[in-house]
Amino acid sequence: MPGGTITLRNARSGTRREVALAPFTLGRTQITQAQWHKVMEHSGTPPTAVGLPQHGLTWFQAVDFCNAASVQDGFTPAYEICGRSVEWDVAAQGYRLPTEAEWEWAARGGTLSAVYGELAQIAWTALDAVDGPQPVAGKKPNNYGLFDMIGNAWEWCWDYADTARYGEYRSLRGAGWDDPPWSPRASVRRGSAPDAVLEDVGFRVARGPVGALGSCLAQGWSAAADKERAAITGPRPVGWTPLKSL
Repeated sequence: MPGGTITLRNARSGTRREVALAPFTLGRTQITQAQWHKVMEHSGTPPTAVGLPQHGLTWFQAVDFCNAASVQDGFTPAYEICGRSVEWDVAAQGYRLPTEAEWEWAARGGTLSAVYGELAQIAWTALDAVDGPQPVAGKKPNNYGLFDMIGNAWEWCWDYADTARYGEYRSLRGAGWDDPPWSPRASVRRGSAPDAVLEDVGFRVARGPVGALGSCLAQGWSAAADKERAAITGPRPVGWTPLKSL
């Protein structure tokens, strides 16, 4: 993905924030059941629905996959995982979850529109009357060549949803196959506990360092913004990006 600046908006609080992004890499599709099996299971019977997104998994399982895939492909893992504590090494080359700012920037595909085309042509939603996720890349991609950024399955992101209001809940983006047509859009977000298993939730992976070795700044935050963030005592702004989980 090319770098750039995106404005994140929080309709509930009426706030907005500009985020500067460095270039990064993002998966063209959600992680499929076949990809999951190759990285996490290694043996046994491969899934029959190989093109379906891997769904119904926790945030912790998603970051575990990122590290395992990094090791398999010879990259330095992005995460240091110890129980429920997950710390992000922003200098690592390994696979990771995208931040909300990265995700929304990629989803918009270089446009300012809420969706990147006619909904029926780009997204699996309640309009399609399907009873579960559909094979990835079954509808049109956006201008960046990314499929299912809206619809099919919600996607885990790295960020907390709002620590003051929801504790350790992590952010979800993109909407799912059963969401009504007014819901799916590039800016829509929800949150869930990192150990929750939700049938309409999957993920895709990002890759690329976003900070120098030893840096305490995550993707999208300037030093000034990071200092301002540390002073917040109430609800955090949309896209609040931590380096370490609770």
